[in-house]
Amino acid sequence: MGLTRRDFVRSACCAAGAFGIATNLNRFGLIEALAQSAPAPYQALVCIFLFGGNDSNNVLVPTDSAGYANYASLRGSQTNGGLALPMSGVTPLLPITSITAQNGFTSFGLHPSMPELQSLFNLNKLAFLANVGTLSQPITNRTQYLTGSTPLPANLFSHADQQQQWQTLEMNGFYRSGWAGRLADSVEPVFNLNSAFPPITSVAGSAIFNNGVTTKPYAMSPSPNTTPNLNLAGYGGSTAGLAAVQQLLTFDTGVSLIQAASSIMTNTLADNKVLAGLLNPPPTITTPFPTTGLGNQLKQVAQIIKVQPALKLSRQIFFCSLGGFDTHSDQIALQGPLLQQLSQAVSAFYQATVELNVAQNVTTFTMSDFSRTFQPGSNGGSDHAWGSVQMIVGGAVKGGDIYGTLPVFTLGGPNDAGSNGRWIPSTSTDQYGATLAQWFGVSAANLPPIFPNLGNFSTKNLGFI
Repeated sequence: MGLTRRDFVRSACCAAGAFGIATNLNRFGLIEALAQSAPAPYQALVCIFLFGGNDSNNVLVPTDSAGYANYASLRGSQTNGGLALPMSGVTPLLPITSITAQNGFTSFGLHPSMPELQSLFNLNKLAFLANVGTLSQPITNRTQYLTGSTPLPANLFSHADQQQQWQTLEMNGFYRSGWAGRLADSVEPVFNLNSAFPPITSVAGSAIFNNGVTTKPYAMSPSPNTTPNLNLAGYGGSTAGLAAVQQLLTFDTGVSLIQAASSIMTNTLADNKVLAGLLNPPPTITTPFPTTGLGNQLKQVAQIIKVQPALKLSRQIFFCSLGGFDTHSDQIALQGPLLQQLSQAVSAFYQATVELNVAQNVTTFTMSDFSRTFQPGSNGGSDHAWGSVQMIVGGAVKGGDIYGTLPVFTLGGPNDAGSNGRWIPSTSTDQYGATLAQWFGVSAANLPPIFPNLGNFSTKNLGFI
């Protein structure tokens, strides 16, 4: 079916929010850096969102005798429907040693499906951030949470809300823009002034994370082994259908919303033409990538980074994703292959940045809805929780260490929001993002418009990069 008038109007309405927002870049107060005379070195952030809520309790496991005994007792034996991973046997935990002690312990094990990430950690190219989650203000103890004396994010433990809050840092249920989009807004007049190409590229569909006040991201389906083309399914599946739409876009309808939609579509077609030209033929990356969903996404990102000089972008952000982490049942069987895909793809991508001589300039990081309950649920699964462990990878990362503070693994203990191991975050998503943003070139003074809750936390830079 071709593009109908109703489809066109619907697109216009969806664009209304983006065009109803003021576009004054000066409100971020960042123009002073334009005085730089030399071109800024290239830097890129690559986000991998793990949709569904990755159970990070089985990503990073304490392996000292007391810590592991507590873990195994609370998570339960797999033979009885529990989730505890073994320290020995056919698929044991992968040992690592943290530079910084967590609750007095430095010995940990990674999920057995992550040997590539174990290697990156041991090479000091990967760091973990412990117990990070959505917070508008610090919550220092269980009593503070239970009494409601501190404002809480809206609709805690909800997939949709927690995904939005991780991406927007707006904890009140009203989601207007993403923090990556606002970050791109802030650096645009400083680092990307000479480029007409969008500073954010998504290879995983649309996400509010990418939408700024002025930034309009470019979204594409990964096709790392062929020249990317715009999906023509919505235009009758043919170049003739697309040509007809392009002609329609030149008409002046006199309706502002439709004109706004026309502008967005016109820009998308132009961006697609530019990128398709640069990726035809696909740039050669000799590093082998796994032929998985995430592997294809990250290979496409590596190819775009290779042609980056032609785009004239000094700062770039990419959005990737991997889904399937909502493991209410059969978690052991489901999570292992997902973490294997993550480990292999991230390792290949890091090696590709080494090949391209940009390892110091590219930082990859994970986000997820939340972690999952420490105590297993029924059917070998786990329930929605809160604070989680995230990963940061790159040549500039101060790896081989665990940042933040792991909770005390006690059900109903001082860090439990309930009675089954929903860990109250000790580090906020604002702090996490602000640390990445400062590496990206944003000064501490210019962080507040991007990270609205950061002022409520004493530590503005977590030091992992």
